[in-house]
Amino acid sequence: MQAKIIIGKSFGDEGKGLATDTYALGAVRGGSSAVCVRHNGGAQAGHTVDLPDARFVFSQLSSASFRGLDTYWADSFMPDLFKLGSETEGFRGISGRVPAIYASPLCRCTYIGDVLINMILEASRGDGRHGSCGMGINEAAVRSETCPLRLGDVVGGSAEALYNRLSELSREYTPKRTAELGLDLGRVGELGEMLFSESVLRNAAEEMSRNADLIQLREADFLAGFDEVIFEGAQGLLLDEFNLEYAPHLTTSRTGLYEPARILRSIAGEGSLPDTEVIYVTRSYVTRHGAGPLPYEGLLDPLAYGITDRTNVRNEWQGSLRFAPHGSTEEFTAAVVHDIAECDIPAKRTLFVTHLNETDGCILTKDGAVPVERFCQSDAISGLFDDIRLLYSPFAEEIG
Repeated sequence: MQAKIIIGKSFGDEGKGLATDTYALGAVRGGSSAVCVRHNGGAQAGHTVDLPDARFVFSQLSSASFRGLDTYWADSFMPDLFKLGSETEGFRGISGRVPAIYASPLCRCTYIGDVLINMILEASRGDGRHGSCGMGINEAAVRSETCPLRLGDVVGGSAEALYNRLSELSREYTPKRTAELGLDLGRVGELGEMLFSESVLRNAAEEMSRNADLIQLREADFLAGFDEVIFEGAQGLLLDEFNLEYAPHLTTSRTGLYEPARILRSIAGEGSLPDTEVIYVTRSYVTRHGAGPLPYEGLLDPLAYGITDRTNVRNEWQGSLRFAPHGSTEEFTAAVVHDIAECDIPAKRTLFVTHLNETDGCILTKDGAVPVERFCQSDAISGLFDDIRLLYSPFAEEIG
């Protein structure tokens, strides 16, 4: 077995969908049996894959789906079964198929109560918002500490049994949590009403139960049966839940090597890890969608380069996509150096630079545009990465 681990280097939206699609295409062309693992975050991900004649934004299905690879949800992934149906049907409408979805029974499920509390809490922060997507990920993580809803408890069960469980959470957990957060539900209108609505819970249970039929439960050792395992990370290193430099504007998940390394060790053991390549993905500039610090923001005018983004549209929770140049080469590599030091596994390290077609082949830095070849010749870059892949196209077929 070989492993490819795809990690966003910054605040997310670096091009992880393109990277996953590229490596999946490579596996298919090489005749390897392969599967793609989603291991952090949940339905808040938005990974775009462009084909010459199609385009799709993946949230819970893997970005390797166009290439025929199936999806595996590791135990650290947090699925939203309610939203899964619209994604699978959307992909079916474009591709004519839905990949198989395998999953650990230990996945912590997100449900409508988590989403609504998340929305109410974030809205209550006003100008002090944390940058949440309003998808309930953190609320599901907090709830799971005392009142978990595991995927293994949902798959194979009835909609009525799930409704009873959601009703129990609504009665016993939700009032305690909203009181703990100091939320005044009388002042949030429809969202507060929905939080305790029996019809909302029943609709959620029916949809979740229906979509649970798409899932086949498997333990992680299922992955050992493939020639190649592609780990598709979500968000970016600078949003890792333990990256306190940017707290509290973080995600509730480990965004780097931590989870893939843990999963590989659980399958193979410490002394027999597979051949591994870690791919750190970055745009030729930096973006951030949501609240929180963005170093050197204001030094890059996206209109000057004709930069557009069809995926990260303005929305109520994250506002508009924000842009900035990179810092020094040392700043460029700092998060990667930390990630490698924390989870030291033997691996080839690759830098995957996207969106170079938008910046005339340059890395945009706080000191100006630098030709990417010259930027990558610096000691900080060349001494850290074993390989560098430069992307001038959004299509995997056109990447060398």
